[in-house]
Amino acid sequence: MALQISATNPEHPALLLELPWQLPLEEWPEHHLVPLPRGISRHVVRYARAGDEVVAVKELAERPAVREYELLLGLDRLRIPAVDPLAVVTGRTDAAGEPLESVLITRHLGGSLPYRSMFETTMRPATMHRLMDALAVLLVRLHLAGFAWGDCSLSNTLFRRDAGAYAAYLVDAETGDLHPQLSSGQREYDLDLARVNISGELLDLEAAGALHPSVDPIEFGTEICARYRGLWEELTRTSVYPAGKYHYIDRRIRRLNDLGFDVAEMQIAHSSGGDTVTFVPKVVDAGHHQRQLLRLTGLDTEENQARRLLNDLESWMATQDDYAPAGSGHRTGGAPAGSARPEVLAHRWVRDVFRPTVRAVPTELRGSMDPAELYHEILEHRWFLSERAQHDIGLDTAVDDYVGTILPKAREPLSPQVDDPGPPGAHPVPEQR
Repeated sequence: MALQISATNPEHPALLLELPWQLPLEEWPEHHLVPLPRGISRHVVRYARAGDEVVAVKELAERPAVREYELLLGLDRLRIPAVDPLAVVTGRTDAAGEPLESVLITRHLGGSLPYRSMFETTMRPATMHRLMDALAVLLVRLHLAGFAWGDCSLSNTLFRRDAGAYAAYLVDAETGDLHPQLSSGQREYDLDLARVNISGELLDLEAAGALHPSVDPIEFGTEICARYRGLWEELTRTSVYPAGKYHYIDRRIRRLNDLGFDVAEMQIAHSSGGDTVTFVPKVVDAGHHQRQLLRLTGLDTEENQARRLLNDLESWMATQDDYAPAGSGHRTGGAPAGSARPEVLAHRWVRDVFRPTVRAVPTELRGSMDPAELYHEILEHRWFLSERAQHDIGLDTAVDDYVGTILPKAREPLSPQVDDPGPPGAHPVPEQR
């Protein structure tokens, strides 16, 4: 059988032909290889250079190679974070004409490292928890798409930081299956495999003295299951909001924030019965919200202020007729025709919402609060009043009540007999917050 290269791009076969396919992968010369960290694999895997690209080459039998190639193509169509499949090479023979195993070729994800390599370094426990949060997000996204991984582990997952975000990518899809929808049993089985694999690899690292002493491998593997379940529940439960229940969206975002996740995308689909809201979570680095708000609006704030203002901006943008959520356009072609860029909508929000709201508060009542903190306080007050009224009261009503009832009390001296109510603008916090 002649050598065959099945590729996603017609330019790739010519580049890949330069590689020594007549040799077993273990015997490839060093000048073809790129020394990059790899996870543990049941197959021989090497990084090689093909033209200007670095590719991962995995040697395995023809049938599983073709199957994994097709699965990765399916995940790519579903926009799931996974390595890009480039080609499958079959019909390999050595110099004596003896058959060699086929290979699967994927594009190396620039700036990424296997999760196992990350855990082999000395990391703070907080950073390790964020890594596992990103892995929980990946598992949820896979399961939402109907993909049962069957072998989630630290070695089969890549980690990459992108503009402050922590992201996990699937590497090995050989054991996976793509279904229209997964049952609860399929998800739980996949999750249990992940727990066992992750705890096992952490125990292995612990035995080698490469794990932070504060990390318990068993508890850590169990924790990712808890994080997954909390996130799955928040993302999959039905959310049909009747008209005027704007604060329900805010409540949903707060619950995701309480779980430690931030809302990267929010899509509102209008229907006759109400608004169905879908959230896509993201694990972010410290200072991410400050940088994002500054880029979109020019507002320079503290991190918690930026997080709250971005939530409000995203909610407001979702109500605009020319809003196109991230991912709603072509993968490389941007937003659909007729939609406004996020920067344009953000400028409109500053002009039509943020500034008028801040200016509605008399200067003499603001005290030392800067505009971002003042707007944050008004948003908190709006949410509190909306929860009490069980419908969205709107910003204008929130400003009037805030100016009339909260700010005057904040400026009054406290009586020694009265319990300290907290900082200016504070009010009771309901349980569901």
